[in-house]
Amino acid sequence: MSAEMIGLVGIIVLLVLFMLKVPVSVSLIIVGVVGISMIRNWETGLVQLGSTPFSTASSYSLSVIPLFILMGMILSYSRFGNDLYTAVDSWIGHVRGGLAITTIGTSALFASISGSVNATTATMARIALPEMKKYRYDPGLSAACVAAGGTLGILIPPSVILVLYGVLTMEPIGKLLIAGIVPGILQMALFMAVIYFMVVRNPELAPVTEKKPFKVKIKSLNSVWPFALLFLISIGGIYQGYFTPTEAGGIGAFGAFLLALVTRRLSWADFKASLNETTRLTAMIFFILIGADIFSKFLALSRIPVLITEYVSNLNMSPMTIMFFILVVYFILGLFLEGIAIFVLTLPVVYPLIIELGFNGVWFGVVMVLVMNIGLITPPLGLSVYVISGVAKDIPIEKIFRGVVPMLLAMIICLLVIVLFPHVVTLLPDLMKG
Repeated sequence: MSAEMIGLVGIIVLLVLFMLKVPVSVSLIIVGVVGISMIRNWETGLVQLGSTPFSTASSYSLSVIPLFILMGMILSYSRFGNDLYTAVDSWIGHVRGGLAITTIGTSALFASISGSVNATTATMARIALPEMKKYRYDPGLSAACVAAGGTLGILIPPSVILVLYGVLTMEPIGKLLIAGIVPGILQMALFMAVIYFMVVRNPELAPVTEKKPFKVKIKSLNSVWPFALLFLISIGGIYQGYFTPTEAGGIGAFGAFLLALVTRRLSWADFKASLNETTRLTAMIFFILIGADIFSKFLALSRIPVLITEYVSNLNMSPMTIMFFILVVYFILGLFLEGIAIFVLTLPVVYPLIIELGFNGVWFGVVMVLVMNIGLITPPLGLSVYVISGVAKDIPIEKIFRGVVPMLLAMIICLLVIVLFPHVVTLLPDLMKG
């Protein structure tokens, strides 16, 4: 059997393992080691299995991942999200649909610290859903706002997914993190616009709530400044060239810890829980990256990425047309596979092609995240929807999926803007210092 055929069979086997719910890391390691062994020999495969875990896990660039996760977990377990929601609500909660818009705004602010979809979605579900239920908001709209807001967690920095993309493609992590700012704000604004249009068209979806006194609004800002300060220090430091992403992550995690101590919001049990959750997530991500490294070496030996790049480059099609077909494939994969699985499965093949076609690697990372976000709230997988369903058991999951349809439209519009106007993504990274 030729190396190319072994590579093709390996990709098919990997997809089957994903569909059978075999852990992503285990699937990648099995297919990668067996594939390398079949192309070369078993000794080579076992050498890769022995050396890759250390070489991958000891990479300095990966140290940013546990630090950003720890920062988000400390803030999440300290329940700063409640104060943040109250602050945003005091300013815009009185307009029709204000609580729904508040949910989106709070999700964006919380995402700017947590960097996690699940953390943002679960936190906002516990905070926002009871509040909107109290004011008789439509359950479908309420759940849709939480689901859509949660997707901002992997777009607005610090995004763990963008860090993974940088590790897998060797694109500069600092530029990737900064690149998510403008698209994240654009996506947030489109969500808010869609909500406002929906409630104006159908006022029964969202009753009007009382307007807060100006003094209350000013006082509420006391709970916002810690988030703003942490964001400015960590992400602003990266932008200005003062810190590397790893240094920014360390400063952010330490700052979150100090903030939780000063405000006496972090009990010993919560601190242990945040460390435990950080360790668990970090280990999962590192195992996936180890598997991705082995699998990438297997694909390189099979020459499939090179053959596909050569074939597509010789097609009489414009780069944008090829990009359209790539996005369609990603959208289909997003219906059935989790985002990290899509990354490690496709990037060894697609990334060289993207560069060969002349596209910007940082821009493509943001495009991939936007497509992944669509998959997060689209059936049958829709992980964010299932997270909400686990928290709000009184809302039927079919109702949540129906409610997110207008949000999907907003996400598609955002994706089109980013694809047609790449400068929206690359503007801030191009202006970075250092």
